[in-house]
Amino acid sequence: MEKFNRTLRGYDPEEVNAFLDKVIKQVEQMIEDNKKKDKQIAELVSIAEENTRLKQKLAQYERMEATLNRAILMAQKTSDQMRVAAHQESEVILDDAKKNANRIINEALLQAEKTEQEANMLRRNINIFKRRIKAIIEEQLQVVDELDKTEL
Repeated sequence: MEKFNRTLRGYDPEEVNAFLDKVIKQVEQMIEDNKKKDKQIAELVSIAEENTRLKQKLAQYERMEATLNRAILMAQKTSDQMRVAAHQESEVILDDAKKNANRIINEALLQAEKTEQEANMLRRNINIFKRRIKAIIEEQLQVVDELDKTEL
């Protein structure tokens, strides 16, 4: 605490005024410091709010990333399953095609064998038919020869 010298009417006005000036300067400095601190606090609050907002956005993006990763994994699994299913289906189709091809070949071979047998039978029948006709013609020629002999 400051002590003032006494004068006729109380304290020395110059000392009091000097002290008041000093107090005013200190109060003004304190007000200025408070304003600076308030400004710094406001900036810190703003930074904290921005930090909170960025953390929320980061959390949102992390959730989105996790969702996308799950979707990618699911798509990959589905793709693998489709590939396996397509491979299995192609094997079934190939097996069926081989069975059908074998069946068609066997049927064609049987048909060819049957046709060959029919052709051989037709050749035999034609040979038999030729021999019979030849025999009939020879008999008829003999009949004609006998007729020629009897007429004369």
